[in-house]
Amino acid sequence: MKKVTKAVIPVAGLGTRMLPATKAIPKEMLPLVDKPLIQYVVNECAAAGITEIVLVTHSSKNAIENHFDTSFELESTLEARVKRQLLDEVRAITPEGVTIMHVRQGQAKGLGHAVLCAKPIIGNEPFAVVLPDVLIDEYAADLKTENLAKMIQIFETNCVSQVMVEVVPQELVSNYGVVDINGADLSAGQNAPMRAMVEKPKQQNAPSNLAVVGRYVLTENIWPLLAQTPPGAGDEIQLTDAIAALISSEQVDAFYMTGKSHDCGSKLGYMQAFVEYGLKHETEGESFKKWLNK
Repeated sequence: MKKVTKAVIPVAGLGTRMLPATKAIPKEMLPLVDKPLIQYVVNECAAAGITEIVLVTHSSKNAIENHFDTSFELESTLEARVKRQLLDEVRAITPEGVTIMHVRQGQAKGLGHAVLCAKPIIGNEPFAVVLPDVLIDEYAADLKTENLAKMIQIFETNCVSQVMVEVVPQELVSNYGVVDINGADLSAGQNAPMRAMVEKPKQQNAPSNLAVVGRYVLTENIWPLLAQTPPGAGDEIQLTDAIAALISSEQVDAFYMTGKSHDCGSKLGYMQAFVEYGLKHETEGESFKKWLNK
């Protein structure tokens, strides 16, 4: 049995959909109530049993590295002022037992290239890929047993790569990677073999309305395929194209997510996530709800 303990989180993108907010601030550092988006994604990985995370970064993303680094001055100040709760929250930014590493993507060649940049650290092992634009709602599913955690559990049982999917409206399929599962009917938490996977197909050519959510658990056999994948959609090296090639040589499953996701890389998706997380916040949720209902 092969264990999955490593994850790649690509954070080198420019965040153009969120400009001008992301001109000087990495999109992954935009706050969702009281934590940046990237912290929710790292916490999701930790909940699923990941112990090593590789952030694929860009020279403009130092704020992300700083966020997960120890801030001795801040911690000393909080300790001196007896701000114990805040001190504990700051120290918990990097989950216990998790190591976070960084590697640079020197050129913007696409998601597939970003993942490939992590190979020297990941090595010849299975691993997860987690896209930080997509937030899996932690209030709609149990992150310790469902979604990424369940995908890893399935992989460790049968060594078959897993790609998370959800249904999207037919008119939006051209915005996503779309999978073909030969008409199989999936419920939350179920998986089925894929026949094909297409990046941003035209609506009339889409094999289904099952869109990739941004969570993958992949065998090490993806590495040579990524290395030889030519530029595809957007003139970038697409992870989807490498997975499509993997499907031709071994089984790859579509895994239907539980709960819901938020596209925090878009302005509308980010605003929706902010409101939903604000309403469910442990200490401020009720007050926020009363304010919204005025």
